[in-house]
Amino acid sequence: MLELTNVTVRYGQHRALENASVNVAKGEIVVILGANGAGKSTLLKAASGICEGVVTGEIRLDGTSLAGLAPHKIVDAGLALVPEGRGVFPDLTVRENLILGAYSGRARDDEKITLERVYDLFPKLRERGSQIVGTMSGGEQQMVAIGRAMMSNPTVLTLDEPSLGLSPLLSKELFQNLARVRDLGIGVLMVEQNAKQSLAIADRGYLIENAQFVHEDSAENLMRDPAVQAAYLGAGSAEAPQTHKPVPDMPEPRSETFAIRPRSQKTQSADAILGRSVADLVAAASTQSVNVTAQKRPTDRRGTSSVDIPADRLAAALAAIERGAVNARSRPKSYPPASSRYVAAPAQPQTSEAKPPPVIEVYRAPRVEVYRRQADGSGFERK
Repeated sequence: MLELTNVTVRYGQHRALENASVNVAKGEIVVILGANGAGKSTLLKAASGICEGVVTGEIRLDGTSLAGLAPHKIVDAGLALVPEGRGVFPDLTVRENLILGAYSGRARDDEKITLERVYDLFPKLRERGSQIVGTMSGGEQQMVAIGRAMMSNPTVLTLDEPSLGLSPLLSKELFQNLARVRDLGIGVLMVEQNAKQSLAIADRGYLIENAQFVHEDSAENLMRDPAVQAAYLGAGSAEAPQTHKPVPDMPEPRSETFAIRPRSQKTQSADAILGRSVADLVAAASTQSVNVTAQKRPTDRRGTSSVDIPADRLAAALAAIERGAVNARSRPKSYPPASSRYVAAPAQPQTSEAKPPPVIEVYRAPRVEVYRRQADGSGFERK
């Protein structure tokens, strides 16, 4: 049995764990639940002898004190740790990773038997014995990490967040395998965020808050505890707040029949719309028309016919344009000389000083000579 009594861990003035007491029997699964930073991983590191802080209190395994022992001595005593992040050797094969777990004195004699037990527990590892671990999936690497820890033939197996980064399907398979580890008579102390699945296979559980254990009970009672449900299982007594407004009941659609009728085909005559007959309108317009007498101009010398000058403004403008065109055609062509139309740009004054030619600098690469000592040591020869 693993017993931790009043274990306190401090990093300088910071208190990471305060008077923690936990016990795990053989063939029992115990889970520790708590928020991040509460001290769960610190507890496992203190028990395994790899905690960097100052550890005080009693840590015993089957009556043997583990306080102050080196980590490899603790593994030899029967306590194995599966760290967070797996900690496998990615460049080695599956079999090589497993064999490295049997380096302790208590595991060397039963190495083959323990290896077969691991293969029976994880049949996939037998198939992937020659595969490089770095090419395996996260779930398969977690199997390798647990199998390597079991190769040390432990009495108690501790795991730090074993389902971290695994899919729900792989997590379910992992917890089923841990239940089979318990059936082998090995005690399991587990720190896990997945409270629902871990409590489903656990025998007992602890709750830790602010570096202190606040509650201990059976896994079945913890599952039914409303406080545990609200804090770790995603359930609560109060109803969850609505994130959207409910849609009001809509009235049932009514089916109606609509008749489409053509518009009235009644027509009216133009006389009725205008109020007068069209013939009267034409006669009135003809009597109000202005008779414009055209004035004749004598023809010019080119024989161009005269242009009528109407009284209408638009006709008068057109007549003016035409007269201008006639005058332009009859006017003799006289253009100013080219010298008067175009003025040459003034010549730029030329200075007597000539610009110096550009200087182009040429750089030569340095010459490197290599000499090699002759074999007889008489001197150097140039290569």
